[in-house]
Amino acid sequence: MPSTPARSPFLLAARGEPGPHTPVWFMRQAGRALPEYHAVREGTTMLESCLRPDLVVEITLQPVRRYGVDAAIFYSDIVTPLKATGFGVEIKPGVGPVVADPIRDLAGLAAVRPATPAELFYLTESVQELVRQLGDTPLIGFAGAPFTVASYLVEGGPSKDHAKTKALMHSDPKLWHALADRLADVAIACLVAQVEAGASAIQLFDSWAGALSPRDYEQFVLPHSAKVFEALSAYDVPKIHFGVNTGELLGLMSAAGADVVGADWRVPLDEAARRIGGAKPVQGNLDPALLHAGWEVLEPEIDRILAEGKAAPGHIFNLGHGVPPNADPEVLGRIVKYVQAKSARAAV
Repeated sequence: MPSTPARSPFLLAARGEPGPHTPVWFMRQAGRALPEYHAVREGTTMLESCLRPDLVVEITLQPVRRYGVDAAIFYSDIVTPLKATGFGVEIKPGVGPVVADPIRDLAGLAAVRPATPAELFYLTESVQELVRQLGDTPLIGFAGAPFTVASYLVEGGPSKDHAKTKALMHSDPKLWHALADRLADVAIACLVAQVEAGASAIQLFDSWAGALSPRDYEQFVLPHSAKVFEALSAYDVPKIHFGVNTGELLGLMSAAGADVVGADWRVPLDEAARRIGGAKPVQGNLDPALLHAGWEVLEPEIDRILAEGKAAPGHIFNLGHGVPPNADPEVLGRIVKYVQAKSARAAV
């Protein structure tokens, strides 16, 4: 009997069910380090490539072909849904998202709205074609969490300390909550469209939430992330939540409504499982820096992570953040094969 995405190693682990091996995929696996990605994107900006279904499909499939990962992640960016509505944002090479008119007052909110179904055509068409081509390999839908997207809109671009964002939260909470609420609606529209087009799971990226204290996260962020997860609760798909440097927030990120919680490399997976209550699968968490350290370093690290992941009802192997641009694709491919073989369960 042929396998289906519902019985894939990735979805079994995401639901806390035993599978044939520990599944593995990488954040930012589509692009960056792949020469075929740079070749197909030549002459096209990042956001343009995210809005073209032909390129989205090709780029999403590239790491599945090359590495044999257990899941594909939809190729996009957290600001793509805003760009689709005409919002003034670009991705500057080597910098990241840059906003033409940062939001600092209520008047700026008018420019923030969810994309309409017509504006999300690129997403629906891409997901439908990907599901057709991926077959029994699950596709993970993608969206940026309200806090992380808001941080770019308030700061005007990437920030190391998110000082303007945190100052706005406390000095004008009405504006902050209005902005975060709108961005929750943006994420919901984007994720629902992907799931209805056939995505098998979703991941909400709150990449920079680790800049916050647990108190600030609970007051200013959790309600809006919870709104996103609640809106997806009607769909039978696993919901993954991830942020960087969020060791002190793992319990709260779980409470927001995630089914699977990702941990970066700073917290061992067995401790991460304990912090989220021990009842949910975990995802992670090899330090991306170690991709350059040689196999004699990587092998024992992978073994340790696989062992620690057994503390949770399910474990999805991943990096503790995204694939670095200078990563060696051969090393990533070797990691995939090693994880799958090392964790393989005896046939029943």
